[in-house]
Order: sequence, then C-alpha cells, then structure tokens
Amino acid sequence: MTPSPAAARRGVLVKFAIMVAGLVAGGLLLRAVGAAPGTDWVDAHIRDGGLLGEAVFLLLGTALTAAGAPRQGIAFLGGYAFGAVIGTALALLAQVAGCALSFGWARLVGRAWAERRMTGRFGHRLRPLRDSLAESPFGATLALRLLPIGNNLALNLLAGMAGIAFSPFLAASAIGYLPQTVVFALLGKGIRVDGAWQMALAGGLLAGSIAIGFWLLRRHRAGRALED
Repeated sequence: MTPSPAAARRGVLVKFAIMVAGLVAGGLLLRAVGAAPGTDWVDAHIRDGGLLGEAVFLLLGTALTAAGAPRQGIAFLGGYAFGAVIGTALALLAQVAGCALSFGWARLVGRAWAERRMTGRFGHRLRPLRDSLAESPFGATLALRLLPIGNNLALNLLAGMAGIAFSPFLAASAIGYLPQTVVFALLGKGIRVDGAWQMALAGGLLAGSIAIGFWLLRRHRAGRALED
C-alpha cells in the first residue's frame, strides 16, 4: 500500500531528525574521546592552516559535493574547522561549485540518456519534476533546495540532463543551500567549542527551515511532484 502524502512527510521528517541527531551525537562522542569530528587529518591539514587550509577545504568540499556526499556534512566540517561565519561561506562556495560541476557533467554527457529515461519506466516520476524545473527554473529549484528531503546530486544531474537554464538553477541552489549550511556550520562550531548557544540557535533555525520546506512541499508544483 502506498503511504499517504502526510505519512510520507512524517517519515521524511523523522529520517532528517535522526540524521541531525546522529551527526551531533557522533561529534560529541568523538570530542569526548579526544578525536576531532572529521578525523585528526582535518586538525592537521585544514583547521588553523590559513589560506592553504581554506583552499584544501574548498577543493575537497567541491569534489565531495560533486560526487554526492551530503552537503550538510561539508557545512558541519566547515563550522568545525573555521567557525560559523567563515565555515558557512567556505562550505557554501564548495557546495555551489560541486553543484555546478555535477550539473555541467550531466549537461555534457547525459542528455540522450535522460531523454530515454523520460520515456521509460521512471518517466512518470521524472517528467513532472523535469517539467516543473523547466517551467520555473529559479522558483522550482529554490523550493526543492529548501525541502529537508531529496538528493542533492540527483537534482543536479536531472537539471543538467534535462537542459534546465544554468544561471537561475545555480542562483536558486545557492540561496536554497544557505539555511541548512548555516545550521550545520553552527552545529560544527558548537561541538568544537562546547557552544550551547550555537547549538540552540542551530536547532531553532533548523526547525524554521523544515517548516518552510514542508509549506513549500504542499504548495509548489515541484514539491508535489516528489509526493506522487
């Protein structure tokens, strides 16, 4: 039996909450036993590494995001390594660069494959999402980026393969990435310095981001396409 949209949203929220709790608990555990979130390699080569450390983080974060690593984890490590403000900025740059790379790769090599999938067994699920992106590249992308669901890499590839306009897609992605990037950078900073206020602020921002995401899920065509 197919779950109702309300049940699907509750399931997504539970999974997202578990992911956040697991990330925080893992960081606290590593901190308690004397290891840094992200391993000692981050401490040795990125944190307190000046411009070189920032460059290494940007390159590594871009590559990981382009390959499909969770962007929240990049933001968490950015906050841990550089603090909330600089960590947010560097993580956001890495996320946007990774988004551009995977989008460009899909645009160059995946168009024919995408068209075949649109007429194949998954077409009934992909076409509504592709159509909403084509109809409103900025608005649909922003709605999808703000949702606490979905796969970042999959959306990048779908947009690239479907021929979505690059500039509005990238601009909306950057704006949509920002709330959760701030949240997870605050969590990373809070765990490193035992900052209770950073973690409390992150929790409040996360709750607000999720509320906006589910409001968009109900109202925007792109969000409704995910529920079908």
